[in-house]
Amino acid sequence: MTYVRRLCAAALVAIGLAGLGSAARAADPYEINAILSMTGRIAFIGSTDQQALKALEALVNRTGGIRGRPLSFVISDDQSDPKTAVALAQNLIGKGVPIILGPVAPDSCAAIAPMLGADGPLLYCLANAGNPTPGGYEFLTLFPYESQFVVTARYFRERGFHRIASIVANDAGGQNAERALLAALDLPENKSIQVVAREHVGTTDLSADAEMSRIKASNPDAMLAWASGGTAGTLFRSARDVGLDLPTVTSPGNLNAAFFKQYGTVLPANLLFAAVPYYSDAITDPATKTAIATLTNALATVGAKPDMIEISAWDPALVLVDALRKLGPEASAAKLRAYLLNLRGWVGANGPYNFRANPQRGIGEGNIVMVRFDAGRGAGVAVSKPGGAPLPGR
Repeated sequence: MTYVRRLCAAALVAIGLAGLGSAARAADPYEINAILSMTGRIAFIGSTDQQALKALEALVNRTGGIRGRPLSFVISDDQSDPKTAVALAQNLIGKGVPIILGPVAPDSCAAIAPMLGADGPLLYCLANAGNPTPGGYEFLTLFPYESQFVVTARYFRERGFHRIASIVANDAGGQNAERALLAALDLPENKSIQVVAREHVGTTDLSADAEMSRIKASNPDAMLAWASGGTAGTLFRSARDVGLDLPTVTSPGNLNAAFFKQYGTVLPANLLFAAVPYYSDAITDPATKTAIATLTNALATVGAKPDMIEISAWDPALVLVDALRKLGPEASAAKLRAYLLNLRGWVGANGPYNFRANPQRGIGEGNIVMVRFDAGRGAGVAVSKPGGAPLPGR
């Protein structure tokens, strides 16, 4: 073999090896890091979110991945503790990841948000309490509390519930809920509604009997009992113990089969949620119907059904996947943020999104229906139109 032929052969081998290296890199999984509460007081939320993410992961990988790279959600457990969530986020930020999905608790999201730098990462929080800075790197799932309580107040008003009592957990979610309720009731159209009792409960309290007794004495028409998981269970158990059973709105984080299974025996007869369009039987938009069918079929492969928590993780994760498919797997946090900030017309299980009209969230009042837990069916049933107007007979 001449020198020139040997040189050409070596070049061809080098090119072949380079091609193999590129192919190997292209096949490496694209990892999206998620901080979920897999243990602790809201583990039922984290485990449900994980189920939704794994179902989406399988769907994405059956349909081409992220430009040929398989998708992998890498999940870390914050143990339902904001301090642990912060430590996990610090580690991920130190690694330079472009995306953090989660956490699932408002306190944890609020603690991580100030850590986001001028270049990100993009934090897509899976709790919906909070007020992210418009144009910033923090996005929140679902609709804001302010929208939820405008819809809830309309439902109360048009159902004739004018004396409202509230009891909220003393965490970030409870505090945000109380502020949003009072702001909604301060609107001119809600002047006929008054708050007759305001109570608070600690997330580690084992009883709320005294607080529920005071609420009962105030003779309300309806009640806001805002907490998630075990704390919500404590509220409902105490309400039962003092003989208080009236229409009650609670956190949509409890609109979940695992919660109903654990606390079904102590729930009020009329338990209400400001929830997602999935529960409505009046969806006419074909794209929304298709998005819900896609979600339903994907969850069926892992033996699950849609609910409020599944959807709260599904839509944020799916919109990020769509962004990565369009921008490419090398997209920076800045490019992903710019994509979301300007996104209009994207349709998920919650219906059409418009991040310009609803900054950092994409959806608002028009995506909310009031839902009642139907004990016989073990599921939620819509009792209002989108926006809160009660449905006849419900």
